[in-house]
Amino acid sequence: MNATSETPKSGLDAVKWFGVLVLLTVLVAGNYMYELSALEKAGAIIVLAGLAAFLAAKTAKGAAFLEFAKEARTEVRKVVWPTRQETMQTTLIVMVATLIVALLLWGLDAILLRLVSFITGLGI
Repeated sequence: MNATSETPKSGLDAVKWFGVLVLLTVLVAGNYMYELSALEKAGAIIVLAGLAAFLAAKTAKGAAFLEFAKEARTEVRKVVWPTRQETMQTTLIVMVATLIVALLLWGLDAILLRLVSFITGLGI
């Protein structure tokens, strides 16, 4: 996101955010109060959540978030993702390294257990 660009605040942002809050409150309360079928509940959730998202996108912070999301999508497209072979090789290396460290810790634990048993005289 551009650090120098400031999104101008609208005087109606507080009203819009209140509308978003009301829509989401109606969504949650309606979900508990009314006995609807799963399809009706899903439809109501999609419609009310969509309206709340649309209203939130019309605020200054919502517009800034959408701009950030667009820029993030552009950056993700620039990423060079590893091939399947590179992923498999890296995973194998991590698994082998984990196994080696686990064996070293197990051996150290066994040595320390015997050392403490010898010093304390308790046959653990």
